[in-house]
Amino acid sequence: MQSLINQLRLGAMRTVKVTGFDGADVLVQLVDGEGEEVEFGRIPRHEASMRRMEHPSELFEVGQEINAEEIGRWREGQLHLSARACEIPALRSFLLAFERGQVVAGTVSEVHNFGVFVHVDGEPDGLCTGFIRVPDLTWDWINHPSEAVEAGQRITAEVIIAETRSGQVTLSLKALREDPLIRFADQVGRVLTGPIIKIVPFGVFVRLAPDIVGFLHLSELTGEPVETPDQLVDEGELITVEVAEVDLQRHRVRLGAAGGADST
Repeated sequence: MQSLINQLRLGAMRTVKVTGFDGADVLVQLVDGEGEEVEFGRIPRHEASMRRMEHPSELFEVGQEINAEEIGRWREGQLHLSARACEIPALRSFLLAFERGQVVAGTVSEVHNFGVFVHVDGEPDGLCTGFIRVPDLTWDWINHPSEAVEAGQRITAEVIIAETRSGQVTLSLKALREDPLIRFADQVGRVLTGPIIKIVPFGVFVRLAPDIVGFLHLSELTGEPVETPDQLVDEGELITVEVAEVDLQRHRVRLGAAGGADST
């Protein structure tokens, strides 16, 4: 087993010959540079193509030679490969050129509640290769990505990872901006007043400064038994709180009741 693992060239592109199908998986035989058949492998159905299909036999036929990317070994060392990672050579070359931390430019294509698609400069025509997850859009609290960017907007972002199998490069906008909590860390113990921006069953979120939001637990709102915070406060209402903790690692601000302290 260890010798097989040692032979694995993770992510390497190989030439394989289709030998048959096992259910919806494609069975293949690896072919070396001289055409000699040397090892068997498998392309799982979800790694066969980026295109919609009922069965891989719609795309491949027995005896056909294709390129596929090594992705790992399962079932006592059997090599698994991805044909979709090599399906569009220009896309694969484009994605392999990226390095983590690289800064790229692009244009926002679509904004959805789950994230943002971006046309990255230089990508192959007809494709949209960039994607920004909601947590990577901004340090600020937002209810929807449209509060951070809009379709058609030019952006500069940092590369998190480029994946040939998904055909995407994951980007981050906030990585190019300083974490605002770094400058806010010395505010522990301060008493501040700000609006409540969101109420959840176990507490409220309070805006303390631009890009800074803290959380006040329900138990800090009152000593009386209540089921939810909205029985005591409303969104938009100003509330005075004490900064109890600034957790830079988790990017969280914990708030406490202001008590009898004067706001500053």
